[in-house]
Amino acid sequence: MGTLKPRSGVMDIPLYIGGKSVHKDHKHVIKLSSNENPLGASINALDAYKDKYSSLHLYPDDSSESLKSAISKVHNLNRNKIICGAGSDEILSLACRAYAGFGDEIIHTEHAFLMYGIYARSVGATPISVREKNLTADPEAIIDSVTDSTRIVFLANPNNPTGTVLEPEIVKSLRLRLREDILLVLDGAYSEYMNISDHDGGLNLAENFTNVLVTRTFSKIYGLAGLRVGWAFGDESIINALERIRSPFNISTPALAAASMAMLDREHVNKSKERNSYVKKLVLNKMRSLGLEIIGESGNFVLTRFSSEGEKTAIKVESFLASQGILVRNVENYALPNHLRITIGTEEDMKRVLLLLENFLKG
Repeated sequence: MGTLKPRSGVMDIPLYIGGKSVHKDHKHVIKLSSNENPLGASINALDAYKDKYSSLHLYPDDSSESLKSAISKVHNLNRNKIICGAGSDEILSLACRAYAGFGDEIIHTEHAFLMYGIYARSVGATPISVREKNLTADPEAIIDSVTDSTRIVFLANPNNPTGTVLEPEIVKSLRLRLREDILLVLDGAYSEYMNISDHDGGLNLAENFTNVLVTRTFSKIYGLAGLRVGWAFGDESIINALERIRSPFNISTPALAAASMAMLDREHVNKSKERNSYVKKLVLNKMRSLGLEIIGESGNFVLTRFSSEGEKTAIKVESFLASQGILVRNVENYALPNHLRITIGTEEDMKRVLLLLENFLKG
């Protein structure tokens, strides 16, 4: 009698390991390992969430109508070109399921979100990791890596964990140079933190091309990471394909209500963006004064390079901070040894982190 086994390749998929959230020696920690919004969700979103407690016995709206309407209103988008998911992660997975399979190739840059490769392997496709230039996505390298088997190109812009970003015209040029039968997925998880006036995360590109999909999340600036809500915008042909394989009732009723109000509460979004910019500037200035190299400046985090040897390596800095109840993200599994990604927390928390860093590096 045969032994039950998963299909070929499944057990070769690496496990995704997120940022640490607890420390065995500390009941209360400063968590700077998962790029969460230290201000939390807006009051309006919290009230909307609480208001749905009496209807939990009912299935949620499978069309996500209220959320699509809120997104459409804020971004001036056609709601028929919007899909909502259980985090943008679900939509990234749907894109792989809809447009790639065995024998196909999916391109991503070498220091991009680890889930791109995992989702590619989950459908039997081969992930192609493309070199970057100065830890920034290199359009030339992407084009050079395209083969007859290429079906999808994933591009996080801004990128996590490097914090680097490509200008809109460069992204548009990349789209023009790709074959028309290749889907360009622009992951805009950190787009709301951008201060560049012409950076819309690719929404205009997706409006004018039939082979571009832009994904967004409510886990970052909207402060709803615990609810797992995301959305995407693309041509109706793309959205129609994704909707056919989306799980029914994929977003809970409280999550839909909270996300809808979070989207409409622009005051909270702007406050979160301004606070992040202010505190990050303090962090960048202090870290540079300590002789630390900062890789990119986009998003709500900083990526810092530490010494590759001696007593001040990234691993030792991470261990020291953890001993003080501060959790940061070691990104060695992103092929970035000797680097730490540190989320921008509250001003008070970051001043403590910077003081500890200074004492450790000068000690």
